[in-house]
Amino acid sequence: MDSLHNTLVLIAKAGGLFYFILFSIAVIVYVYWPGNKEKFDDAATSILTDEDHPCQ
Repeated sequence: MDSLHNTLVLIAKAGGLFYFILFSIAVIVYVYWPGNKEKFDDAATSILTDEDHPCQ
């Protein structure tokens, strides 16, 4: 019983680590993908517009 628990804990820890690494790589690829530059630039400067009303 104890070795089963230790095996499951090891699998969960390793799986979580690989999941976290793959998720981090996916986020980095999404952020630096060339097609997303315009969207991120618009989001960065949208707060600086001179509008007095909400965006539509």
